[in-house]
Parts: sequence; C-alpha cells; structure tokens
Amino acid sequence: MTSRLAGHLLVECLIAQGVTHAFGVPGESYLAVLDGFHAHADRIRFITNRQEGGAAFMADAQGKLTGRPGVCFVTRGPGATNASIGVHTAFQDSTPMVLFVGDVASDARDREAFQEVDYAVFFGPSTKGMAKRVERIDDARRIPEYVARAFATAMNGRPGPVVLVLPEDMLTEMVDAEPLPRLEPVQSWADPGSLRQLRERLLAAERPLVLAGGGGWTPQAAAALQRFAENWQLPVANAFRFQDTFDNHHPLYAGDVGLGINPALARRVRESDLLIAIGPRLGESTTGGYTLIEAPMPRQKLVHIHSSAEELGRVYQPTLAICATMNAAARSLEVLTAPPELAWTAWAAACHADYEANVDVQNGGIRLPGPIDMPAIIHSLQAHLPADAVLTNGAGNFASWLHRFYRYHGLVKGHKTQLAPTNGAMGYGVPAGIAAAILTGRTVFTIAGDGDFLMNGQELATAVMHGAHSIILLVNNASFGTIRMHQEREYPAHLSGSGLVNPDFCALARAYGYAAEQVLSTEGFEPALQRALASEGGTVIELMLDTEVITTRGTLSAIREQAVKNGR
Repeated sequence: MTSRLAGHLLVECLIAQGVTHAFGVPGESYLAVLDGFHAHADRIRFITNRQEGGAAFMADAQGKLTGRPGVCFVTRGPGATNASIGVHTAFQDSTPMVLFVGDVASDARDREAFQEVDYAVFFGPSTKGMAKRVERIDDARRIPEYVARAFATAMNGRPGPVVLVLPEDMLTEMVDAEPLPRLEPVQSWADPGSLRQLRERLLAAERPLVLAGGGGWTPQAAAALQRFAENWQLPVANAFRFQDTFDNHHPLYAGDVGLGINPALARRVRESDLLIAIGPRLGESTTGGYTLIEAPMPRQKLVHIHSSAEELGRVYQPTLAICATMNAAARSLEVLTAPPELAWTAWAAACHADYEANVDVQNGGIRLPGPIDMPAIIHSLQAHLPADAVLTNGAGNFASWLHRFYRYHGLVKGHKTQLAPTNGAMGYGVPAGIAAAILTGRTVFTIAGDGDFLMNGQELATAVMHGAHSIILLVNNASFGTIRMHQEREYPAHLSGSGLVNPDFCALARAYGYAAEQVLSTEGFEPALQRALASEGGTVIELMLDTEVITTRGTLSAIREQAVKNGR
C-alpha cells in the first residue's frame, strides 16, 4: 500500500464513490484536502464558491440531479454555520448530501478554540435536527470507513445529509489505508401481502388519487409509476416542489399539491376515498397545513409508501403502510393486475380537466396591474426552453407563477428538471442553477425575486470562473413580496420591513461577467429570452413588476380589501 497524506486519501475515497465535483469555500482547516484535489484534478473538480450557503445549496442540487450524495467542503465555525442552510434544505427535501467540515486540531478541542463549534449539538441528528448523522474522524486510518458509511447513510432509507468533521491535524497524518468500493443504495421491496391489500383497496375505491414525490426517484421509477397509473387509470398529483415526478403533459396528471394549490385539486384531495402517497413525507406544505389530509387520522383511506419505516405513522396513521424505495415500489406497482373496467375513469378525466383549466390563461381571467403578464411570461418559457432544461427557484411569491403555469416533462423523459427547496429557503435558485449548468451542461433557467437574488447573487462569480451559463429571470418588485402579502392580510396598509431599495441589477450582473437587460413589458420578454438562449454566456433578465402583483390568486389591493372586510 502507498503511504500518503490523509487529506489525499479522503479525496481518493470520494473518487471511489463516483464523485466528480465537490463544492466549497477553501479554509485553512482542510488544506491537506485541497492539496488532494490538486493532486487528482484530472478526476475530480473542486468548485470554489463565494459563500458557504451557496456551496451547500450547490451540493444539494448535485444530490437532487444525480441521486447520489452532493459533496460540500467548508471550514470550521462560521463556514459550517453558513453552510447549515443547505444542510437543512437537504434534510427537509430528502436529498442525499455529505458536508465535510474542517475542524480545530485535536489538542485544542473543548477549549473554545478559534472558531470551535460542537457539531454534533449544532447539526443534531434527530427527527427535528438538520442531519441524519454527525461524526468526527479522529483516526486517519478509518477515513475510508467513515466516508463509505456517510454515503450509505445519505442514500439509504429516507435520503438526507450527513456531516463529517475533519480535525486539521488528522488530515496531515501519513496513512496507508485504501478507499473502499463504490456503494449503491439498497433497494427495499414491498412485501407481497401489502401489495395484495393495496389491490383490494383499489378495487373497492371510487375516487382514488395518487400523490407522488419525495426523494429517491429515478427516471426508471418515474416510468414505472406512469405505467401503474395508466394500467389503473389513476389521476396523479405531484407533491410540493416535486413537480417533475410525473409528466405534467400526461392525460392523467392532476396538478401539484403545495402552496397556492388549485382550489379544485384541493377539493379532489379532500373528496378522494383512497389516497396513495408514493414517496412524499406528507409535510405541512403538501397537506395544506395538515388540513387536506387531517392528522393524525385522515378522512381518506391512506396508503403511504415511503423508503423509511420511521416516516410511516410518524404524523399520519395510514390505512396501509408500505416500506419500500421508489425504484422497487414503482416496479412492484406497475405489475399489479387491473380489471378490464374501472369505476373512476370519469373521476380521473375530471381531475385532469381541473388541471387544464387552472393553466389555461385565456379562460383563467387573470388580470394583473401593470404592463407585465406573468402567465404569458411562463408560457414563453414553455415555448422556447428545451424539454430537458433544468428550472430552479428559491422562495418567494414569484415562484408561484412557475409552479402553476409551467409544465414539466418530468423524470419519465430521462432527466431531473426541477430544483426547488421544499423548506422554502430563499437564495436557493441562483446557486442551484449554476451547479446544474456545471454538472449537466444542459440549458438552465432560474427565476428569482429581488430579495431572493441578493442572498446568493455572488455565485455569479462562481459561474463565470468555472464556465457555467445560466439564464436568470430576476423579478424585481422592490419588496419581500411574500412577507408584504402576509402583512397586507394581517395588518393591512401597515408596511414594515418588507420594502426594498435595490441596486442596479443589470450593472451588478455585468460586473460579474453576465450579460444583462431590463424588460418593462410582456412583449419585451420573449426576444430577451431568445437572445439569452443564443448567448454563449450567462444572462440576467430583470423583469420590473408592479408591487401590486403579488400572487396568482389576487393583487395587494384585493388582499387589503378582504382584510378590511374581515375586520383586520
């Protein structure tokens, strides 16, 4: 065996696990690892970020796109705490990820040394924590063991983030250990008895509805889900910000169950007599604040299929609980034999008709103040973006336009096409889009608000440095729009803290090396998008939106009027 620096061995372990890119901000606490990236630059790239939150978001995007752990490196203390937003996002989104934290040397530990943090306490592995596991590597010879366990933990069961802490002095030891072989996620299959019960429930149903989403989906699993839905003529809705799980163009698609849900779909969920949840953990956003599906005992018969036994029964008491990974579950479901006639074909057609009506701009009667028609903007995206384009967003009311009007082709076409944080983290879209451009080379489109953009806009420098190109639609309404909406509802006309004075975004984008232009009308957007698609570099399109335009359900004026009527 060859003796080398422990930091080099760590990089070799990542290569053995198939990692081609690692994101991070360099720190003196893991210089030996950075030297390892230099030594193996032909096999793995270290992507230098400008802030650890952006790096962690990029690693989360990597995990979502590849199905294998995204990798992020940060230094101790401030570096780790900055990165925690990405760890929390990966946890709530069920995204596999490994965060490596350079730490103080062993002889300085537990003295509140420079930038010292107790990471086991801070990241707190638990159902309410931020990570599935937090471990420190004190023995350099065990680096292969710890890395392999981190990857296994991140991928198996409910996917999620793992934190590995790296004492600075450990990384500079000479060691002759070897990397362990590449790990693949374990497939957990549904037991035959549960599948027979599911079939019996289906045969007895009149208004069944499938709710698909969560982590662990692959194109193969999505294709199997589609065949299951077609065999049984089941309407399928996607969980919040997992809109690419089922093809939105399919005649059985019913829409997305999340914030700003189609009221007609909300009624369908409530009226369903058999809800088959495949993959989602049924969190607050997907259940309408635990009202569409009441906790702990749903009105509907609930079949909950999830990759983690710990998730089943944690919030809801299902009629039937099935522990299975998505690939195995979907492949088992697609071979369930359906009868020649089904009682709910009209129900399924009506569910899809509700969706079509909700995305039909002409019949929707949406009239917005100002010269910008947001539904028309999204329809332009649909017309010009390639089917395999990756669309990303952070958090804010601006995202509701994309969620409602854009139709994702979905994983069934072979590609992950939506990157969005189910935990509602602002600042996610820009770095996630840049990561997607670096990793896939596909067209990447990001929609961001003005407040959202400024949380991680510095990563445009990362994009230019590493030759990544993304198109960013920056919706500028001079406010934290979501908070403004809530204020107008709860404290009408009492503006406090949500107004913004913004920089010249086009000048800022050009300073980073992106092209930029400002759009003041709906008619100006389509040619600007075409120029951006034809460009060899990244582009920011600043869309000037009236502050009155807040949600797809109404303007600020309507919200104020309703609040006044309610006596607020």
